[in-house]
Parts: sequence; structure tokens; C-alpha cells
Amino acid sequence: MSESKLPLEGIRVLDLTHARAGPTAVRQLADWGADAIKIEVPVDPVASDSGQGLGGARHGPDFLNLHRNKRAISLNLKKPEGLEIFMALAKDADIIVENFRMEVKHRLGIDYESVKAINPRIIYGSISGFGQTGPISKRAGVDQIAQGMGGLMSITGLPGQGPVRVGIPIADLTAGMYLAQGILLALIERGQSGQGQWVHTSLLEAQISMLDFQAARWLIDQDVPGQAGNDHPTNIPMGAFKTLDGAVNIAASGGRLWIRFLEVAGAEGLAEHPDYNTAKLRSANRAQLNEVVGEIMAKRTSQDWIESLSEAGVPCGPINSIDQTFAEPQVQHLGIATPMQHPVKGEVMVVGQPVNLERTPQPDQIRLPTPEAGGNTDEVLADLGFDQAKIDDLRSRGVV
Repeated sequence: MSESKLPLEGIRVLDLTHARAGPTAVRQLADWGADAIKIEVPVDPVASDSGQGLGGARHGPDFLNLHRNKRAISLNLKKPEGLEIFMALAKDADIIVENFRMEVKHRLGIDYESVKAINPRIIYGSISGFGQTGPISKRAGVDQIAQGMGGLMSITGLPGQGPVRVGIPIADLTAGMYLAQGILLALIERGQSGQGQWVHTSLLEAQISMLDFQAARWLIDQDVPGQAGNDHPTNIPMGAFKTLDGAVNIAASGGRLWIRFLEVAGAEGLAEHPDYNTAKLRSANRAQLNEVVGEIMAKRTSQDWIESLSEAGVPCGPINSIDQTFAEPQVQHLGIATPMQHPVKGEVMVVGQPVNLERTPQPDQIRLPTPEAGGNTDEVLADLGFDQAKIDDLRSRGVV
């Protein structure tokens, strides 16, 4: 493991999150060295490991991947002593991350203003479905609801297919990453002002932000995008094409790339075809051109196309299943599948960080395995000055 100091070492995060968006934000911070303490409701010690809600079973792949590099304590915030312990932790914490509904965090007494009163330097990160205020801010929101409301499902799938969700919880994941970015910005600003602040985003805001150029088409030109399937919405030809033995993605829409593609395909005559000799014409005659390109692509194998087009500088690539993705030599070289030593599961692989810092190399394995439920309660409470007798008493009364 690398001995380099990680950039967030010395930063303490209290993780009050559940589901996926909030835990994703905390994972970003924990992976880069923050001491993340996951606060969970005390569970029945004889309860099964069946898993509840998003994240699934505690020893399942989703939960193991989502909650690595964290410590875990059990704490009943509904009990006065539980709230007292939380506030003792919050007094010296740098960051709190939560995704409770507004009324819940106020009822529990763990809202930003309550924490700020004892720790003005706290950076308090919140994720909600639709925002902290507004006409539907109190509604429960999950990823697929945000995908639909945020417009993504209307532009995903084949033309005329009807709404289609994306195959990952993209609103959850991007909301988590945006919140982590906001928290880091607030951390930098705190170094200037000495003050913390409330940082918040929502699944809906994150989803709309991820529309990017599709949203700009409407905002600037009042052009409402539709479903384009595997074709690029504006650049032609760009998309998935069947080959002799499968399918590949190609991106040959630019004038120079289009000519290079035709040279590799042995179809130079199409360059002067009156229906395709400008980008505007290629877009206008999209269906017809895709059919012509499809006939050409079907004559050679996927590997043949990938090798010849890559040599010519035309972007292209295979369409992998996930197992094939991790078998790719380039993926293996990048090392994004990262080992984690787990006390129950042994060595497992999780998805590592995609960001590389030149002077701060990533550790070559996960520092802390995904914790057992409440697995670090005793050590965290001991740091607060509790002796074992007091901890045992708190546990017997369901406080921890």
C-alpha cells in the first residue's frame, strides 16, 4: 500500500445517509482519506443479513462497494442520550452528510442550525429528492422518479419506444458526486473564512445538470430532443453498428473522420454523394445513411473494424458486457478494480476511484473494509471518554 498521505486525512465526516446518493458522496470523501463514521440505527443482534432497502444485504456486492473506507457505529438518535452522543461527535467533526426529509432532521434535532450552534465550522451536506424548499420539496424522491421528471427517460431508448430508464441510478450517483464536490468547495472556503456552511443538492438538480447539451438545445433554441437510440442525437454517423460477428461503436461524424472511415471501408465514393457530402445532409438523411453504413459494417468482423479504424484515427470500440469490460487489457492496466480484504468475505474486488493525482497516488487497496453493523461503536465511544461499563449500559438500553 502506498505510504503517501491522502488529501483528506484529518477530516472527520459523520455519515447519516442511507440508500445511495448520500453514501456515494461520503464514499468520495472516505476514499480520499477522510475518517468517515457511518451512524446507523441499532439493530436486533439476531436479525438476519437479508438486507433492507437500497444497498441490499450487508455482505452483498452493492453494500460492500458503497460503504468501504468507513467506520460504523450504532446510535439511536431518538433517545436523548443518543442525540447527546451525536452532538459530542458533531462538536469536533468537519463534515456531516445526511439525506433525511426536512421535517425528520428537525424533529430529531440534527438539522444544520442545531449543529451550527455548537460547531460554527461544520460543513453540513444534504441531499433530497427535489430540493430543500419549493412546492414538492417534501415529497419522497428516488432515482427513477428523478430520471423521469428530469427529462432523461424521454431521450433514452429507441425512437418511438416510449420512456426508458438508464441502466444505472444516474441521478443518485451524480447527486452524490455533486454534493461531494460542493463539500470540498466549502472546505476550501472555510480555510479562508473560518466558517462552515450548509451545502445541498437534489436528485432532480443533478439529473437536469447531467442533461447538459440536451438541456441547452431546449434552453437556447427551444428544440425538444427526442429518443435517438444508439445514434448520437446530432452527429451522424455515430452509434452502434452490427458487424459480421457482433457489433461495435463508431464515431465518424466529423468531416475528416467521415473521410477516414470511408477510406478504411473502401467506400470513398460516398464522400461526393449528393445526400451525404455535408454534415447537415448526413444528419438530414440519417436513416438512409445509417442503413448504408450498416451494410458496409456487416461485411467484416468487430475486431477487424476496431483495428483498422483505430489505426486510421477513427474513434471506435467494442460493446462489452460488464465481465468483458473488466477483462479488457486497458481496464486491467488502469487498475480500477481494487482489492479489499474483508473479515467475512475474504479478498473481494470493488470499483476504485477514477481520478488520478500525480503526487498523491491512490492506495493500491481499500484502507478499511466495509464495516459490520455498529462494528466500531466501542472504539468511537471510547474516544469520547466512555468506559466499557458505560458503553455496555448504553447498549443494554438500546441507545447504541
